[in-house]
Amino acid sequence: MADFSTPGGSGNDFISEFIREDLRSGRFDQVRTRFPPEPNGWLHIGHCKAFVLDFSMAERFGGLCNLRFDDTNPEKEDQTYVEAIKRDIRWMGCDWADREYYASDYYDYLYDLAVKIIRKGSAYVDDLSDEEVSLYRGTASASAGAFTETPPGKNSPYRDRSIEENLDLFARMRAGEFPDGARTLRARIDMTHPNLLLRDPMMYRIRRSNHYRTGDRWCIYPLYDFAHPLSDAKEGITHSLCSMEYEIHRPLYDWFIREAEVFPSRQIEFARLNLSHTVLSKRWLLKLVEEKYVSGWDDPRMPTIAGLRRRGYTPDSIRSFISQVGLAKVDSLVDIAFLEYCLREDLNKSALRVMAVLKPLKLIIENWERGKTEMMEAVNNPEDEGAGTRQLPFSGELWIEEEDFAENPLPKYYRLYPGNAVRLRYGYIVTCTGFDKDPVTGRIRSVRCTYDPSTRGGDAPDNRKVRGTIHWVSSREAVPLEARLYGHLFKAERPLAVPDGPDGRPGTFLDNLNPDSLEVLDGAWGEPSLASAAPGDRFQFERLGYFAADPDSTPDRRVFNRTVGLRDTWAKVKGKATQ
Repeated sequence: MADFSTPGGSGNDFISEFIREDLRSGRFDQVRTRFPPEPNGWLHIGHCKAFVLDFSMAERFGGLCNLRFDDTNPEKEDQTYVEAIKRDIRWMGCDWADREYYASDYYDYLYDLAVKIIRKGSAYVDDLSDEEVSLYRGTASASAGAFTETPPGKNSPYRDRSIEENLDLFARMRAGEFPDGARTLRARIDMTHPNLLLRDPMMYRIRRSNHYRTGDRWCIYPLYDFAHPLSDAKEGITHSLCSMEYEIHRPLYDWFIREAEVFPSRQIEFARLNLSHTVLSKRWLLKLVEEKYVSGWDDPRMPTIAGLRRRGYTPDSIRSFISQVGLAKVDSLVDIAFLEYCLREDLNKSALRVMAVLKPLKLIIENWERGKTEMMEAVNNPEDEGAGTRQLPFSGELWIEEEDFAENPLPKYYRLYPGNAVRLRYGYIVTCTGFDKDPVTGRIRSVRCTYDPSTRGGDAPDNRKVRGTIHWVSSREAVPLEARLYGHLFKAERPLAVPDGPDGRPGTFLDNLNPDSLEVLDGAWGEPSLASAAPGDRFQFERLGYFAADPDSTPDRRVFNRTVGLRDTWAKVKGKATQ
């Protein structure tokens, strides 16, 4: 699990200090955390930071972490999201055992607490419409949920209903006597409070929507700010860890707990994860999916956990990234190159090396015996001696990369060109003798060379200087591949920071989509070992980058997603930042 106190992280594990103090003071005698996803989309890497933190803190203090689905909005939730969320959390190595809960299981409990709050005179049934509520609260032109300079709100004309009338109306709301939106249950707090959230927030609204778990049993549903703290209390959650946007909700969280007279769960906030060239909001990610800007929630360009997994990310690399980003109270933007750096560090140690050619050019060895094949020994991973070696077939016709040959080379070009010699990785030293062009297009169709039999393994026994080494695949045994080369989904560092267009049209984050975020190469070739690659298997294609086998693979064509390139761009970013 992630260690948020490790050097290289924020160095400020303030949440652990809060928990230690609560245990020392006797406020709590155990630690119980929870991860409360709403099943209205798939989890992204920002959620990953949250649930890794939840499970890590419970583990560190010998406590437990619950998984609770806050499913109080039937119009946007379904079981497929529940299953996707559980699959992603398990893949990251977190285990909630039998502690799987649903807010929808607490509907009777929450209703009873609402009745209790009404009996105390702290809640009332309101007949104002949503628009009227906003006007009365003074939030019609303000950002709800923020401390904003707005005039005091004014009380609803229904605020002073008697307790008996409120109890009767709330029971009739539950019985389905009123149409959707006709009435709401609101907390009676303070319509003049500078925190707009405390201006008599809604607790229940009428919605005739079929719930994916409770069906049509209920026609009233609790609002999140009411259901969340009381669900925490129901489970005995000691520390409710939330991102900083919920800091302003904390007084409301505490108010509902006090008024309901339940277990005193404590809310603690931390800065959410913000990643460059990425949007981390289910609302925006859902838009990308529904409007088919991506192939689905697990598109390898998406920052969802499923997308990262399909692209070839590992749980260890994500945990390392989250640990090193650390905890803070102030939001900041993390360069996505740092996430790629953490991935590259992990894959360098674990990924098997293979050879593949993405943009193939035929190399013909003129002095090779016709039909002859030799087996060359190749290292599986130089970082792991235990990974062993494999045998590669070598023949007189090979595939090499187009860019590894130049008819008219630029200065300091050390690969193949007429008269120049290169090493073939694990094979022989070859010297270019010529090439053939298509007479119509002028494109080079093949390159000819001769090999030196005394240089098996790429050695030059006469100490001649051969400066270039290129990779290859024997054409006779090559496996057909489709390579999908992924880039950043957004071309802008901050995709949501969009200026208006020249015609005055408001810009949207879609304006920042990168049109070149995917390149598909369907004529690639790989070494024979790739024929048995299973979906999710990760490799380093030598000289090309790290790739993962995709579920779209078929027996006739293996599909590989480029996970990340070999070049460490974050090191350059870090170097500039420290200069």
